[in-house]
Amino acid sequence: MNPALLPFLMFAFVASITPGPTNILVFSHSARRGVGASVPMILGGCGGAALLVLAVGLGIGHTLAEHPDLQRAMALAGALWLTRMAWQLFRAEPAGIEADGAPARQIGFVGAAGLQLVNPKTWVMGIAVVSLFAGHGDDRTHDVALLSLVFFCVAIPCMFAWAWLGAAAARLLRSPVWIRRFDRLMAVLLFGSAWWGFLG
Repeated sequence: MNPALLPFLMFAFVASITPGPTNILVFSHSARRGVGASVPMILGGCGGAALLVLAVGLGIGHTLAEHPDLQRAMALAGALWLTRMAWQLFRAEPAGIEADGAPARQIGFVGAAGLQLVNPKTWVMGIAVVSLFAGHGDDRTHDVALLSLVFFCVAIPCMFAWAWLGAAAARLLRSPVWIRRFDRLMAVLLFGSAWWGFLG
């Protein structure tokens, strides 16, 4: 492994702790259902991001670099999908129950992992990781695999921090009116983060 591990740890921490679509969804989910119920989403989101770093390092990043129109189309699809999720959150009933009495749909392990495929922030991060920190010699595959594993280990506590913040925020929301306002604020932040990633 090249000597850039410490800078990579700093990069991984900043990339994982700063607001983005996955963090906002974890925050909102844990505020509604608690930290324990958010564990599958956390593991799926972190695992999906780590696997994306691995895939980019093993060749997908090179393909995307050669086809900027494909990269732009993927980012647009991601922004549109996240917009749909923001709209669902904006319209959600306060108690996490839909108007017809059925439980509100949750994003689990698979959904959170799949979210990384359409999350512009994750793609930008994956390409940056491979470009800046992976070696170029015979050990490149080993370096990329190690970077993916380290990123996963750094991302887990960062995502849990968002979940704990969400659970703490829920204790301050005592009425359905405030819960609805909170959900709508999260929806606006999710929408903004999706299009910031696409337009940025």
